[in-house]
Amino acid sequence: MEEVTELLTTPSGLIVSLIEVVNDAPGPEGLTTRFRFLAPDLAGVDFDLAAADMLHLCQSYALSQLPKIGPEASQIIISLSDRLVPFGEAAPEALQYFEAYRIENGECVWEMY
Repeated sequence: MEEVTELLTTPSGLIVSLIEVVNDAPGPEGLTTRFRFLAPDLAGVDFDLAAADMLHLCQSYALSQLPKIGPEASQIIISLSDRLVPFGEAAPEALQYFEAYRIENGECVWEMY
């Protein structure tokens, strides 16, 4: 897992940092790019606020990063975790939220995940 670097502030005031981008694991909708964020204070934010934060991260961060990553993804998954958890590993003690979005007309559109 990469070292955590850049800090971003979400609309709810939650401070997050990008842990890693995963684009070599297939998703349910084809080519999927996952943006995994560390949010140590996630427990202090209810799910509705976290969901709005994830949409914001998709719109304001993930979309701008896609051209730098490779082939265009058909789906973006944004995850927030209160601790570092290696991709694909279970961590029952971790608080984690995930949301999936399709890209439509340059926008992130929420999808049932």
